[in-house]
Amino acid sequence: MRRLALLAPLLLLAAAPATPQATDWAPVRTAWNKPLAPFRIAGKVYYVGTAGISAYLITDPKGHVLIDGALSESVPQIVANIRALGFRVEDVRVLLINHAHFDHADGLAELKRLTGGRLLASAADKPDLERGSTAGRADLAPFAPVRVDRVIGEGSHVRVGATDLVTHLTPGHTRGCTSWSMAVREGGKPLRVLFACSLSVAGQDLTGGAGYPNAVADFRRTFAALRRMRTDVFLNFHPGAFGMDAKRAKLAAGDPLAFVDPGELARQVAAAETGFETELARQNKKRQ
Repeated sequence: MRRLALLAPLLLLAAAPATPQATDWAPVRTAWNKPLAPFRIAGKVYYVGTAGISAYLITDPKGHVLIDGALSESVPQIVANIRALGFRVEDVRVLLINHAHFDHADGLAELKRLTGGRLLASAADKPDLERGSTAGRADLAPFAPVRVDRVIGEGSHVRVGATDLVTHLTPGHTRGCTSWSMAVREGGKPLRVLFACSLSVAGQDLTGGAGYPNAVADFRRTFAALRRMRTDVFLNFHPGAFGMDAKRAKLAAGDPLAFVDPGELARQVAAAETGFETELARQNKKRQ
C-alpha cells in the first residue's frame, strides 16, 4: 500500500494535461516530500533524498557530489540526511541535476547557497534552470531559478577526488535529461552504477509541438543508447520507479548487494519503450 501511495504522484504527473495551472501540485508535493532516513547503497553512494524524490550523495575525502535538488521544501531533509550520515554539507563541491522539472530543480538554488558547490548541467536544460520553468510545459509548476556554472555534454567526466562520473545525455523526458555512470566496489566486488534520468513520457507532447519538436526522435535515440549499456546497479530519481523500498528492506536485512541487478536496465528500457509507443499512438490518434 505504501508503494502505491508513493506511485500515485507519478501517475498524476504522467496524466497532467499541457494546460496552464491544470494540476494542483500541493498534495503531490506533500506526498513526494515525506521523510526517509538516509542509507548507503553501495560503495560511496548514499541515498539522501525524500520518500518520493531521490537525491544521491557520492562521497570523497576531497569533496562530495550531490545529484538532484528535489523540491525547495525538501532541502532541510537533504541537509539533515547528509549530516546524519556524518558528512558536512559544506564539503559538497559539485551539484548535478538529472532534468529540469520542478520536482528535481526547485531545491537547487538553496542547496547551492548552502554548499557553495558548482552546478553542472546539460546545455539543453540550462535555459530552463536559469529561467525557473520548463519550456513548453505550462502544466508543470515553476521553480527557483539557479545559475549553471558549467555545461556538461555526452562523455563529460565529473571528477572530485577519486570520484569519476561519466555523463550520458538521455533526452526525451526533457530535452536535457542527463544520466551518469560510475564504478564502485562493494565487498571487494566491482560494480557499475547508473544514475538514470527519467524514461517516462510524463505528459510530454510527442506530436511535434509544445516547444519540443524532437521528443520522439530523442526518446528513441535514448532507448537505443541505454540498450547498449551494461550496469549492475540501476538508480532513478523517484524511488517508486525502481522498487527502492523492496531493495532497501533487503539491504537492512543484511544483503549488501541488495541493489545489484544486472538485468534491471534492460527491463526498465523495455517497459519505458512500450509505454512510450503506447502514448505516442494515443497522442497521434487524438490529433487526427
